[in-house]
Amino acid sequence: MKIRKAVIADASGIAKVHVDSWRSTYSGIVPDEYLKNLSYESREMMWKKGIPHGHIFIAENEEGEVVGFACGGQERSGEYENFHGELYAIYILKEYQGRGLGKKLVAPVVRQLLGKHLTNMLVLVLEENKSCLFYEALGARKLDSVEVEIGGKILKEAVYGWDDLKTSFGTIMN
Repeated sequence: MKIRKAVIADASGIAKVHVDSWRSTYSGIVPDEYLKNLSYESREMMWKKGIPHGHIFIAENEEGEVVGFACGGQERSGEYENFHGELYAIYILKEYQGRGLGKKLVAPVVRQLLGKHLTNMLVLVLEENKSCLFYEALGARKLDSVEVEIGGKILKEAVYGWDDLKTSFGTIMN
């Protein structure tokens, strides 16, 4: 697996991972109609706009196909005054999960946050999502629970945080 910064040409691969991951991860959690209506085209347009302005990293397999991505930056809500960085998204195709790829994708996001002197980070994740265990295994602590509406359904998101990125991620940064 190769991890690298995304370029515009990766937008369609990122869009495919985004849509396919949502459909596999959130089936039974997010309304089926919402998942069915996700489109590769609209996500590709979104990522084409975001790639030049964001810190988006991809994982590609031996064939050069995008199989996962992660992105992060400054915390967006302003609700958590002690947290200045945020892991916005991390998605990996189902068949590539459980191989340590998540840690490898989080590492460059953490590096770029530290490079901007953002020494802590949070992430929001649907509470019914099994990936909560991933964040806990990486040393995150649950800070809060908030409601979010997706496809007309009210869901709960867990807000996880890392107080010190250097301490929490020192072993995966090298």
